Amino acid sequence: MSSFASWLFLAVSLWGAWFTWNAYRPIRRHQRLSVFSFLAGWLTSELALHHITWQAVATGVFVWLGALAHLPGKIGLAITLCSWAALVYNLLQAKSAGADVEAALTRDLEAYERGDRGPIETIDWSEVLFPFPLHRPSVERITNIVYARERGINLKLDVYRGWDKPADCPVLLQIHGGAWVLGSKNEQGVPLMRRMAQHGWVCVSVDYRLSPHATFPDHLVDLKRAIAWIRENIAQYGGDPNRIVATGGSAGGHLCALVGLTANDPRYQPGFEDVDTSMIACVPFYGVYDFTNRYGHWPHRGLAEILEKQVIKGSQEEAPEIWEEASPMTRIHADAPPFFIIHGTNDTLVPVDEARQFARMLREVSREPVVYAEIQGAQHAFELFPSLRTSLVLEGVDRFLDWVVRRDQSAAPPQEQRASA
Repeated sequence: MSSFASWLFLAVSLWGAWFTWNAYRPIRRHQRLSVFSFLAGWLTSELALHHITWQAVATGVFVWLGALAHLPGKIGLAITLCSWAALVYNLLQAKSAGADVEAALTRDLEAYERGDRGPIETIDWSEVLFPFPLHRPSVERITNIVYARERGINLKLDVYRGWDKPADCPVLLQIHGGAWVLGSKNEQGVPLMRRMAQHGWVCVSVDYRLSPHATFPDHLVDLKRAIAWIRENIAQYGGDPNRIVATGGSAGGHLCALVGLTANDPRYQPGFEDVDTSMIACVPFYGVYDFTNRYGHWPHRGLAEILEKQVIKGSQEEAPEIWEEASPMTRIHADAPPFFIIHGTNDTLVPVDEARQFARMLREVSREPVVYAEIQGAQHAFELFPSLRTSLVLEGVDRFLDWVVRRDQSAAPPQEQRASA
């Protein structure tokens, strides 16, 4: 029995060590394996303490069964200890997310401001050593408000706000991801929305038509309709319709960037061309910025196959103009709103090189600040978990949005003038 337990312990140790290894060296070039690698790396890198816990429990059981009486068990223990050490280092790397965001904010906003306003405040690390306070202010969620109806589908949104029902709050528009074919307003952006609602924002999480039912630009048109609803109705929920910020991850990051770069474009506002759909800032997380792969950042055809079959419903050769129009890189212009672009270095689903290129191109053209934060060790969708890394990155987003709002307030005319404008 102890001999079998020894060999089984070795096998389990190798399996656990692979998860740890994959968190540092994910598979990128193989289309299907990269998805599995993402799931494994995502769960490991954001839940490192959980992995140490289950491995410790398993190790205790195997030791009790006598696995260390034989050489394979001793090798398994050595592998397990090395895996734990790497997971502890992963936790330390997660803590560096605060420094990654701080460096991006300081570098890019100071470069934009040219010293006119002085450096932005530094993070008070004493406030984020333990990122999950035991007592949080309550947040009210108002669900399933119908903002439009398109082709037989009721399009709905949720509103998050403080229980004290504040007034004249800036508004955060959350756009979910899911490769344009799945997902909903219920799953993504919740840690950010709860944080911002606690800090005096009104947050709106939106559903939009999904492919293959929807064909681009239906997704974007729906989001513009949601913005039109916000302009007309958000004051009833305590929001300021003149101060809207867009955010989203993955496909939501792509749509967030397009929302910011196509403000007031009548092609995407059929029947409501006169509605102001501009944003005061955009915060895309791990977004897709180039459908055409013009710089060769995509190592396989995974994205192209989804777009051809589900989203655009035509190849790049058959509909080149749509592929270009749907790419945020193509839509860059000087009047883009402030951007805070966030991407993880270990992202296996969307290449980090694409985010770097988008930030570089936008920074060269835009009159507004472009902040780019590259989060070391972070996988795709890293901020869905309320982890240490998530807390530190969201701290930076909070500070960026505070900077945007304070600047907007200082630049805005008096309320009477705004009302008569």
